[in-house]
Amino acid sequence: MASTAYTRPSKPPGPVGERRQPRLAKELGRIEPKKLGIGLVAGCCLALLTYISFARLFAIYSPVFESSSLVVKNAPPASMTVPSTDGVPVQEKILVDEGKEIAKDEAEPKEPSFPEEAKIEDKEEPFQQNGGGTTEAKITCDENAVDEGFPYARPSVCELTGDVRISPTEKTMFFVNPSGAGPFDENGEKKIRPYARKDTFLLPGVVEVTIKSLPSGSAAPECARRHEVPAVVFSTAGYTDNFFHDNTDVMIPLFLSTAHFAGEVQFLITNFKPWWVKKYAPLLKKLSNYEVINFEKEEAVHCFPGGQLGLYRDRDLIIGPHPTRNPRNYTMVDYNRFLRRAYGLPRDVPAVLGEKTGTRPKMLMIERKGTRKLLNLHAVAALCEQLGFDVTVSEAGGDVRGFAEKVNSADVLLAVHGAGMTNQIFLPTGAVLVQIVPWGKMDWMATNFYGQPARDMQLRYVEYYVSEEETTLKHKYPRDHYVFKDPMAIHAQGWPGIAEIIMKQDVEVNVTRFKPFLLQALDQLQD
Repeated sequence: MASTAYTRPSKPPGPVGERRQPRLAKELGRIEPKKLGIGLVAGCCLALLTYISFARLFAIYSPVFESSSLVVKNAPPASMTVPSTDGVPVQEKILVDEGKEIAKDEAEPKEPSFPEEAKIEDKEEPFQQNGGGTTEAKITCDENAVDEGFPYARPSVCELTGDVRISPTEKTMFFVNPSGAGPFDENGEKKIRPYARKDTFLLPGVVEVTIKSLPSGSAAPECARRHEVPAVVFSTAGYTDNFFHDNTDVMIPLFLSTAHFAGEVQFLITNFKPWWVKKYAPLLKKLSNYEVINFEKEEAVHCFPGGQLGLYRDRDLIIGPHPTRNPRNYTMVDYNRFLRRAYGLPRDVPAVLGEKTGTRPKMLMIERKGTRKLLNLHAVAALCEQLGFDVTVSEAGGDVRGFAEKVNSADVLLAVHGAGMTNQIFLPTGAVLVQIVPWGKMDWMATNFYGQPARDMQLRYVEYYVSEEETTLKHKYPRDHYVFKDPMAIHAQGWPGIAEIIMKQDVEVNVTRFKPFLLQALDQLQD
């Protein structure tokens, strides 16, 4: 049915057949011609002025000026210099097509500078919700949660609602909090190192950020730039030169904490690593429509209607249900789907096998060049070819998107235990992961780091434990050494012992012993 919201009767209501003389004509007949002329001229001038005002307003807000790569929200382009006394600029919003990166030059607005009316007056007012009401100040922190199996999996996180003003130079989030309520010390402060791994060895190297509770906006620093979206402050310190930790300590927690914003969130990164931000730009741009702010170099005070300091996380490569840390019930399947969309990976499911299709399952074998090498890799690859696999051998490198495309094209991923196995996140749902587990009672690490995550990603999983005869440790230690007699004695030494002994071995699998496990992987693809 057509809308009647803007329709009106074609003639005034009244009895049928009655014809009334228009009221306007009667009134005009009583006005002297000279006065009528003056009135018409004044009316035309008023109408022209109104038209010009609305035309300029339309030039600011019209969706015609939005492009697929950039939307400017009532703010001057980056090339304009706006004195702080005239207005507070609002952040620019960059929309990124799926699987594509946008160069900085391409993101510059092509429209001419906005007129003066577009400026926003810098008034010290409480932030307001879309409905116009003042947002009540509120802070909640999660810092005492414990996971006995993964003690580092419960980092401190604080969420703030209300007037939040971030001063990177002071490493402080000023929080306008009239009631003073919250987990603050006697100075009205709360300090957090916002790295999503509660590791006492690493945390001293993470920039500490302070949440400062203030009684009113007049006590807070003035806004140099005002944002319409909440802020999330996190760190890329720690182990973020390792692909496993890039995901477990940053990207998965960032997804868990911010995916529900649908891009309407601003990231501020401490311990900023330009190479890391560039490396994961497709993922960062998929989660936020705005350019990342370097917390170390930014000098201006940024104001937000809310914020979060730190990131929620779960166990390594796992996202489990939780009423507060994961209230939207995200899973690793959701994270995998997010990755495929961000990198433009086409395959959501593995190939359909069988005699009718004639399709050979594709296997990707990850080659390691450092420790834990598969010494007879080519013999294993030849066996896989004999069993019917179409085998590709490749080493995971720094090109995340390029290697992700290789993994996504595979039906089976085979690798020796190590960070390269993290690439299972790019496999299509229902594919098979085969893990070769080195000697040294690696059951717990193999299962918790890669086995259980694979199941949570709805992958099929096969694991193969090497024997004493298949490890190069046999050339370094006698058979009566605790390395073979009591491997748990290695684990009792903590990570130094594990790193020095277990992680430095290479393996040479017995292809006859290994063959049934490859057939198991083949069978699982046909289920």
